[in-house]
Amino acid sequence: MTNLIFTSFLIFIVAVAMTMVGKGGGNFYVVILAITGVPMHEAATTGQFMLFSASVAAMIVFQKNKSVSWLLAVLVGSFTALSALGGGYFSHLFSGFSLKLIFAVMLLIAGIVMLIPVSNRQTSTEHKHFGVIRIRSGSEIYGVNLCIALPVTILTGFGSGMVGVSGGSFLVPLMVLACGVPMHTAVGTASTLIAATASMGFAGHAVQGDFNPSWAIPLAIITIVGGILGGKLALSTKPKHLKKLFAYTNWLAALFMIINALHTSGG
Repeated sequence: MTNLIFTSFLIFIVAVAMTMVGKGGGNFYVVILAITGVPMHEAATTGQFMLFSASVAAMIVFQKNKSVSWLLAVLVGSFTALSALGGGYFSHLFSGFSLKLIFAVMLLIAGIVMLIPVSNRQTSTEHKHFGVIRIRSGSEIYGVNLCIALPVTILTGFGSGMVGVSGGSFLVPLMVLACGVPMHTAVGTASTLIAATASMGFAGHAVQGDFNPSWAIPLAIITIVGGILGGKLALSTKPKHLKKLFAYTNWLAALFMIINALHTSGG
């Protein structure tokens, strides 16, 4: 019982902080669960379930503030969700040790991506280009190059579904850097994409019988509360000041996961 309470507290903090920057928090959820002794496949399944719960809660908050681009979410999210289903299902081709190492690499990459300087760019409306769609945010219009966005989201969806993370660490920089959409729109839309990815990744894992409701349901309730609070804080805070901190914590989480993988493999 004490273990569940302590785990719930850590997960609540993660849910609030990660929702603020559209990263979901699936990476930290899985790390926390793995460190507390939950088997890796079950941790990935529970992480996806909590991720879905928190993202839906945050999505509602962002939608009320008109910070969700549904066009971008549908086009990009559909590919992400389908690839996440495959990643979750085929995760059983890898051992728990291999998944932990893959997960650690993804955390390292996510930290590097989050350190890339970002700037919002309003697109020119002079000509239409193949593979480029226009996203409206308030009174401004932004161009999204699907030729770049779709391949990245497919790979991100498969990888995140396999190890139980959201992919938000990749999707937010992608939308801000490559697509030029505002940060709040990127974070709000990422919440929608994360919900889609997590739901399909969870389905892929659950089919394999890795769902433990005695842990997943109580922790999902915690993440819903954290997602609502994090969404509200994100709308009133500039997340750029937190990106370095989140990058460093990603790398720290990757280190913990590597240590955990080596420890359990030698046990």
